[in-house]
Amino acid sequence: MNIILHDNDLHLRFAPLTLTRPVGDLRVGILTNKERWEKWIPEATVSFQTEKYISKKFPRIDGKADVEVNAAIIPTEAIAAAVVHLEDNQVLVSENTWIARRGNATEKIKWTEQHPLELTQRWDLFQKNDEILVADYFLLTGGRETQYISTSNTVIGDPSLIFLEVGASVEGSFLNTTSGPIYIAKDAEIMEGSMIRGPFSLGEHAVVKMGSKIYGATTIGPFCKVGGEISNCVFQSYSNKGHDGFLGNSMVGEWCNFGADSNTSNLKNNYSMIRSWSFEEGAEVETGLQFMGVCMGDHSKCAINTMFNTASVVGVSCNIFGGNFPKKFIPSFSWGAVDGTELFELKKAKEAANAMMNRRGLELTEGDVYIFDYLAKIGG
Repeated sequence: MNIILHDNDLHLRFAPLTLTRPVGDLRVGILTNKERWEKWIPEATVSFQTEKYISKKFPRIDGKADVEVNAAIIPTEAIAAAVVHLEDNQVLVSENTWIARRGNATEKIKWTEQHPLELTQRWDLFQKNDEILVADYFLLTGGRETQYISTSNTVIGDPSLIFLEVGASVEGSFLNTTSGPIYIAKDAEIMEGSMIRGPFSLGEHAVVKMGSKIYGATTIGPFCKVGGEISNCVFQSYSNKGHDGFLGNSMVGEWCNFGADSNTSNLKNNYSMIRSWSFEEGAEVETGLQFMGVCMGDHSKCAINTMFNTASVVGVSCNIFGGNFPKKFIPSFSWGAVDGTELFELKKAKEAANAMMNRRGLELTEGDVYIFDYLAKIGG
C-alpha cells in the first residue's frame, strides 16, 4: 500500500514552517504525520503530494493501491483501519472534510465516529499539542517498559507516565506528570536541576540544559538543544535555544538558533486578542487567541538579547539582530530586521546554513539547495 500525504492546498496556511516541508512532515505531539502513518500501517510506503519545488526533497512515490490522505488529519487506529479497507474510487469523508481517497473518489463513505483531530491553522501546532502529544505517548509506549529512572530525580505525580527510551539520561531533575506524560527518546538527555512539567516530549539526541524550566505541552524535536524558560512550544528538529530567556506559545523550525537572553512576548500588554501575519492572505489576520509567541522558519537565527513582539513571524534563513524590537513580520532572507532590513545574500545564506549543519556532520542536500534557490527567487 502506498500512502500519499496530500497538502490539500494548505501549503501557505502553515508557512513559514511549510515553506521548506510538506504539511505531512510537520512535527506536532511527538511525531510527524508521516511517522504516525508508518506506525499505524507498518507495511505502507508513505510519501507526499506537495508543492513542486518542495517535492525535489520530498517526492511522491506512486505504486499499486495508492491512497491519498489529507495530511492535516491526525491519524488514529480507527482511521488507519478505515483507510486500509477503502476500495477503488471511494473517498472517506467527515462533515465537510475528506480524510482519504482512492482513485477517482466518486463514492462517498461517511466517517460515523467523532470528527478527526485536524490541523486547520498554523497555531494549532501549539494549541492542540497537548492532546496530540498524549495520544502519541500511548502509541509509542503501549505494552512496553521504560528504562530505569534514576532516583536522583524527584517525581511528582504518576511515575508510570514517564518513559525513557534506550540511552536516555535524566539526573537530578524535577519531573511532574500531574498534567500529562513525559517522553524521553533514545539518547536524549535532561541535565541536572531542570524542572519539567508534562505533557512533554524530548526527541532523539536532544538535550535540555542545566536548570531549565519547561511547561507543557511542549515538544522538543530530535537533535535540539534547549534551556531557559519554555512554555507550550513545538520545535521541529536540529534547533537551539540553549540559554536563558523566555519562549512561550511558539513554533520553531529546523536549524534555528536563539541567542542568549532572547525573549518572546506571548501576551499583549492590553490583554487583547492577537493578530498575526498570514502567508496565505498576505496580511495580518485575526487569530482568536490571547497567547502567541514567535513562529520561526528553518535556518533563521537571532542574536543575543533579541526581543520578539507578540505573534511575530520569521521567514526562512533570516539573521536578526539590533537593539530594539524587530518587526512583527520578517520576510525570508532578511538581514537585520530591527534598524532597517537588508537582503541576506543567497550565497551567504547557504554558507551560514552549511556552517551550522557541518557541526552535526550534515550539509544542505540537493533538495535543500533547490528550495533555497526557489524561495530566494520569489522573495521568500
